Amino acid sequence: MITVTEYTGQKIGVFGLGKAGEATVASLLAGGAEVFSWDDRATGTEHYNEWPWKELKALILSPGVPLTHPKPHPVAALAQRHDCPVIGDIELLYRAQPEARYIGITGTNGKSTTTTLIAHILKTAGLNVEVGGNLGTAALSLAPLGEDGIYVIELSSYQLDLVNTTRFNVAALLNVTPDHLDRHGSMEGYVAAKQHIFERQRPGDVAVIAVDDEYTRRVASALCLVPCEVVEVSSQRALENGVYVKDGYLYDTRHKAQGAHYNLSVIPTLTGRHNWQNAAAAYAAARACGVAPEVIYRAMQSFPGLRHRLQLAATINGVRFINDSKATNADATSNALAPYDHIYWILGGRPKAGGIASLGEYFPKIAHAFIIGEAAEEFAETLEGKVPCARSGTLDVAVREAAEKAFADGKKNAVVLLSPACASFDQFKNFEERGDAFCALANALSLRERARVGALPLAPSSPGASRHLLPEGENNGDDHAL
Repeated sequence: MITVTEYTGQKIGVFGLGKAGEATVASLLAGGAEVFSWDDRATGTEHYNEWPWKELKALILSPGVPLTHPKPHPVAALAQRHDCPVIGDIELLYRAQPEARYIGITGTNGKSTTTTLIAHILKTAGLNVEVGGNLGTAALSLAPLGEDGIYVIELSSYQLDLVNTTRFNVAALLNVTPDHLDRHGSMEGYVAAKQHIFERQRPGDVAVIAVDDEYTRRVASALCLVPCEVVEVSSQRALENGVYVKDGYLYDTRHKAQGAHYNLSVIPTLTGRHNWQNAAAAYAAARACGVAPEVIYRAMQSFPGLRHRLQLAATINGVRFINDSKATNADATSNALAPYDHIYWILGGRPKAGGIASLGEYFPKIAHAFIIGEAAEEFAETLEGKVPCARSGTLDVAVREAAEKAFADGKKNAVVLLSPACASFDQFKNFEERGDAFCALANALSLRERARVGALPLAPSSPGASRHLLPEGENNGDDHAL
């Protein structure tokens, strides 16, 4: 845990008591601050109205609480009225550990994979690393690091709105597609929030930016005003002076003498063009930390991947069951549909703006769709006449129906793919719980199939009973609530 001593003997407000909020309270108390805390989930009088606002030195706000749009939360409005600075836990981490180096990663999609991959590469290279942020581990729950340490931090646009002195020695922007517009007011506001990651960079720092969409290309053009090295990356086109992936091979044209080119297509946890973009950004970030290209590639080959991101849950009768529960919007789901040809697609939940119409180019790859949750009618209407589909309703029914259909069809290289293109909150607490449930159902089905053919005695088939029975080396298992 990080101990925050900046506010020793002073009054501080903390609003929002999820993982990050609880860690913030603990860190401030350990540093001798007088803490006033509240959460909207609490019942009774909203005590933050009675806080000593004229004496508060800062309000530490949960990133999930509206700061400006669609309108400021009442607690944010109170802070503004009393000229009380509003910051987040990332800012507190930076102030408490100023000697360490910081790598920040943001983007609409791919943040978690890239963040984890960078940390994996740096640890493999023997560097002293802590990883967290929007990824799930609260920033102030990380271990304190000295000047030889590196914090690798995943950052949402909400978190970037709550930093005002934090400087990232290496800052990476992966991609920008429409998302969270209710919280930023417009695409311009959303892009501006993402751009905060490059603010305060100095000579010697590195800005890594993927240039595969119109928004990031605009940001890249504006980075000519930033006094740091800019490294462009791409998974779609060759770059004369950057890092790119073509036909599955990674090239670093900034160092032509090294002839760096590495085959990513043989790495199962970095499948697909979206992961090639993640890998290119991770490579550039690791090179900025002084890691040699061959060390980076060896580390990539041992990368275990992430839960809920194209995670192999089970293989049954030659059919792979893929958990991509983290895909909570259509753009993320497009990355899951692209690598496969015979897909039994489980989708649905609480729909987001835009639905799934943008995924039309992938519809010919879908053998059958199985829709769950609140999105059932909307998605069925989009798929009508284009993709055979069933309104399965719940995940357990969808897994059973998808498996039965896939087994009966007998298509080679078929996958049962959970990639919902929706938030999970209509039926689950978060995308992790949804992915965990899928993995448990797939493994229960695997046990039943093995028992049916006499491979082992029949095991309990309830999701709870088989929850931890994943293939060796796999982890079981948004909507994160920090």
